[in-house]
Amino acid sequence: MTAINYTLFRDHMKAYMDECTDNYDSIIITRKENKNVVMISEEVYNNLLENVHLMGNKANYDWLMESKRQLERGHVHEHELVDADD
Repeated sequence: MTAINYTLFRDHMKAYMDECTDNYDSIIITRKENKNVVMISEEVYNNLLENVHLMGNKANYDWLMESKRQLERGHVHEHELVDADD
């Protein structure tokens, strides 16, 4: 995570945007009166929303945790992939 002031961000906006998208870095843009802004890539944002959705529902969370426990215990089965066009 990188923290920079607004003026530096404005002067080098493209470079900081590239840092977000290319390296999945979060940029904190500091402003007066602690009115800071965080910039993240769209990909990171979408992933964050998906995780909030999955983990925010107790039934989803319980199902994911049970699946994780099964995987950790070695209770897995391999299947051949089925082509959707068949």
